[in-house]
Amino acid sequence: MPPPADIVKVAIEWPGANAQLIEMDQKRPLSSIIREVCDGWSLSGSEQFALRYADGPQLYITEQSRGDIKNGTILRLAISPARAARQLLERIQSHGIDARLEALKELAKLSADPTFAAEFINMEGIGTLARLVESGTHFGEMLAFTLTAFLELMDHGIVSWDLISLSFIKQIAGYVNQPMVDVSILQRSLAILESMVLNSHSLYHRVAQEITVGQLIGHLSNQEIQTYAIALINALFLKAPEDRRQEMASTLAQKHLRSIILNHVIRGNRPIKAEMAHQLYVLQVLTFNLLEERMMTKMDPNDQAQRDIIFELRRIAFDGESDPTGTEKRKAMYTKDYKMLGFTNHVNPAMDFTQTPPGMLALDNMLYLAKVHQDTYIRIVLENSSREDKHECPFGRCAIELTRMLCEILQVGELPNEGCNDYHPMFFTHDRAWEEFFCVCIQLLNKTWKEMRATAEDFNKVMQVVREQITRALAMKPSSIDQLKNKLRGLNYSEILRLRQSERMSQDDFQSPPIIELRERIQPEILELIKQQRLNRLCEGSCFRKLGNRRRQEKFWFCRLSLNHKVLHYGDLDESPQGEVPFELLSDKIPVSDIKSVLTGKDCPHMKEKSALKQNKEVLELAFSVLYDPDETLNFVAPNKYEYCIWTDGLCALLGREMGSDLTRSDLDTLISMEMKLRLLDLENITIPEAPPPVPKEPSSYNFSYNYS
Repeated sequence: MPPPADIVKVAIEWPGANAQLIEMDQKRPLSSIIREVCDGWSLSGSEQFALRYADGPQLYITEQSRGDIKNGTILRLAISPARAARQLLERIQSHGIDARLEALKELAKLSADPTFAAEFINMEGIGTLARLVESGTHFGEMLAFTLTAFLELMDHGIVSWDLISLSFIKQIAGYVNQPMVDVSILQRSLAILESMVLNSHSLYHRVAQEITVGQLIGHLSNQEIQTYAIALINALFLKAPEDRRQEMASTLAQKHLRSIILNHVIRGNRPIKAEMAHQLYVLQVLTFNLLEERMMTKMDPNDQAQRDIIFELRRIAFDGESDPTGTEKRKAMYTKDYKMLGFTNHVNPAMDFTQTPPGMLALDNMLYLAKVHQDTYIRIVLENSSREDKHECPFGRCAIELTRMLCEILQVGELPNEGCNDYHPMFFTHDRAWEEFFCVCIQLLNKTWKEMRATAEDFNKVMQVVREQITRALAMKPSSIDQLKNKLRGLNYSEILRLRQSERMSQDDFQSPPIIELRERIQPEILELIKQQRLNRLCEGSCFRKLGNRRRQEKFWFCRLSLNHKVLHYGDLDESPQGEVPFELLSDKIPVSDIKSVLTGKDCPHMKEKSALKQNKEVLELAFSVLYDPDETLNFVAPNKYEYCIWTDGLCALLGREMGSDLTRSDLDTLISMEMKLRLLDLENITIPEAPPPVPKEPSSYNFSYNYS
């Protein structure tokens, strides 16, 4: 029969005696149990004793903490906390140096115990320790144990830090400022100063007057005290008034804090422990938080100095173009240029920066890119301004949204998380790490936009992919900006799609035999569903741009499949249509029965004929041709990757051939996953039917839409 829940079996030790094995009744008062244990060893005055754990921190056991005792725990009978505090207080004030050293050593160990700490503090013990420090007569081990005990006692929060005297602060600061001080004393002095700064607003100012950042940075070359020095720098940074933070940041930059941390800490010959990683994370957060003011500052459209920055962006991008004479002509030209720069408001782009976040921070990033990486900036702007309007990547809008995204990813403006160690080594490798990070990411965004064949309607999808690319790359902890570029190079759009599919399959455990069997049974039905969707899209039709025309004289043509799937209708248009084009307006047609095959990419006749187009990879990947009797071709260049997949898959389905595009594979996996989850859910909720089972749904009853991303 198991013992009652209130009974725990423990062993209790006493020096020089055999341990007592007792069954402790948790309902009995602790004083009664201690009296019984003392009687077992013939010890009088049981009120002078207490129980402590024999292992670990060896904390005193109280009525409040006794519930933590487990079966098999080893306890130790010891003198009570009050008696121990009184004895130690007497010994540390004795004249014997050896006795005082032993007392301080024991005090440093016991001070972590909250029960003992409360008793010692009630006896004015902290004041006694402070006077010992202020006297300046303690050195070496004795001083180290004194400072350890003081810090442990203060950390219990029983006494306010505001009660600390100025002379004590000066003495502690003096240890930090001295060139040759024992490491253990330095560690504890730095820790005490950090606690002062974090726990008292008034003490922050006093400590800031006694300690300079330069003195703290000098300690970073010593691996034994690096963590303590950075922790104090962080505390001073965190508690500094807003008007002093930028000044402190400038001082840190002038003292080369970043490069010292990089060389002596991050690239040092010791592995970075959890506490150091946390302090580096805190420093990273506090550094990025300096951007918050600009992030939350709206642009004033009437501020000429701010408007001049936008003019500078325009000048750098279109430097070769001279301003026309006449106000109206100049205004029209500026509007055109601002549109090419990708601003949402072409007339007054200053309005694009009135939303916070990212406010003026986005404009700062754009100007940095334009001035420091001028070739990259000009290439991005001109490359997109030369594309057809549907596929241009709007630089201004992208830069603003990207800045907002980076602020969210790096949590700009938020206080450090106490338990977080998520620092990024690469941000310590460059004095303008934020700006360089933005420059890398805006190039990534431009590249991903092209890979996705995106249009303005796909803006949010592109930003979602870019966010995933950036967060995945950051998770790999690149050690430098160049390594970040390499990580992002491997995370192109195709790789993101592959990772998404792989993770989805892993989550759904698609590799188990029953799931594979169910998948094979479902697949034909889903493929038929996708086929019908593709053919329905061909019946709606699409608009294509004619090749060989200058951009300003664009012409279009439209193609759609007849509702009975027997004829392809097509014809020229003067402008891009805003909806479905009636069959009556499409003068040409091809019977589906005459179609022999569908060609793609470099196999298309119009790709072989146009040498310039042949070299354009973007056009090459969107090209396809329909071959029909007698040896004629209808040549297409799809407006984007989505339309390319829809048309090539639809034409293959029309000819009874396999649909093999990336879009079909992605849709197939998605729809099979959805159908399998529904069927498995039905199996879990199955009941004995009282009526015949319902007729299965026809594939055409599925209703779904496609978003190519």
